[in-house]
Amino acid sequence: MKKIDINGVSYEIIENVGNCLDKEVLEEKITDYFDPFDYIFGDFSYDKVRLKGYYDSNNKKAKDINNIKYLEDYKKNYCSFGAKTFLIKKIK
Repeated sequence: MKKIDINGVSYEIIENVGNCLDKEVLEEKITDYFDPFDYIFGDFSYDKVRLKGYYDSNNKKAKDINNIKYLEDYKKNYCSFGAKTFLIKKIK
């Protein structure tokens, strides 16, 4: 298991398509807004990273818009074709 520590929180690296995961960028972008989420997904568009929080499917807070089981739909509908992406999961 590969892991990364960001702002005092440990994450498992689930995927890193295009080797785009940049710890320094994430330390600037990940705020307390992402604290409740189980996963953070990032994609690069025009050399800027976009972040989105997701919950485990069994989390009571999960809705269709932020349920990890719908991540592939999000990638298909909202990410550029062939975009560099990453997914990290909070280690509890």
